[in-house]
Amino acid sequence: MMGDKKLMKVAVVGGGSWATALVKVLSDNQVPLVWWMRDREAMAYIQQHQRNPRYLSDANLQLKRGSMQADLRKAVATASVVILAVPAAFLRDALSPLSEHDLDGKNVLSAVKGMVPGENLLIGQFLQKYFRVNEQRFMVITGPCHAEEVAAEKLSYLTLAASHPELATPLVPMFKNRYMNMQVSDDPSGSEYASVMKNIYAIAGGIAHGLGYGDNFMAVLVSNAIIELKSFLRAVYPKRRDIKGSAYLGDLLVTAYSQFSRNRSFGAMLGKGYSVRSAQLEMNMVAEGYYSARAVHELNKLHKCSIPIAATVYSILYEGVPARVAMHHLQSQLH
Repeated sequence: MMGDKKLMKVAVVGGGSWATALVKVLSDNQVPLVWWMRDREAMAYIQQHQRNPRYLSDANLQLKRGSMQADLRKAVATASVVILAVPAAFLRDALSPLSEHDLDGKNVLSAVKGMVPGENLLIGQFLQKYFRVNEQRFMVITGPCHAEEVAAEKLSYLTLAASHPELATPLVPMFKNRYMNMQVSDDPSGSEYASVMKNIYAIAGGIAHGLGYGDNFMAVLVSNAIIELKSFLRAVYPKRRDIKGSAYLGDLLVTAYSQFSRNRSFGAMLGKGYSVRSAQLEMNMVAEGYYSARAVHELNKLHKCSIPIAATVYSILYEGVPARVAMHHLQSQLH
């Protein structure tokens, strides 16, 4: 296993909490890595103190076989595996220094939980369109997994989804250790869509919590959300999949219920009366579900699925419908 790890060098792109958590896993496994982020001040601090001062600051980052790099092209050039861990809304700008040839021949793993705004593209679609990333070499890292629990070394599970699972399997040892498990899936696009949708549902759950709804309603909301997710996935990317799997139902549950869920926290503020703008300003991290709600709304104009929970969140975020009014209307559509 260790031999497999030593064959590959990994470039991690991003400086937020999820990027930090992945760097911790890889560095704990002594995987050679180079870590790119924009914040040069944070880079200098990490190099000196082995901690990220802005995200997961309690996580000990022993970069014994790692280095920091402010030049994205140099970081990517040295690696055979590239992990993208920046918010979807900022991905286009983050990757702007790269040409379409810089990712040639590399395994590109997306740890992004959203769609690229404007064109409403999944990360895989975006990379294939603008960087000609080989579909076989594109993979998706999905949960259920919160960065905060990874940082605390609480037992966690990841899924690595690839259209050709035999290409993903050799990468699994880089991630597995005493607190992290990983399994392989053959549904990268379905996993991406599921990670987009679960953030919208987490906002709905947060709104319900902020309005004072109880556990009984929350159970009904999440039960309906997984039915809605199944219907949507069947429409946008039909494939045989077990919606009860951890990459689908499990990721939805942890995002909808966990205290660490930024989307749930964002929704809770809306339920308590915050405006969308004020809630965004108060949060230290990006709630991907905000952008996802618009992307799914526009995508569903084509597919015309019945997705009342996602539609309710969109109406609150973008149409100015008061949270209490929108959630009251949603009640009659749940079962």
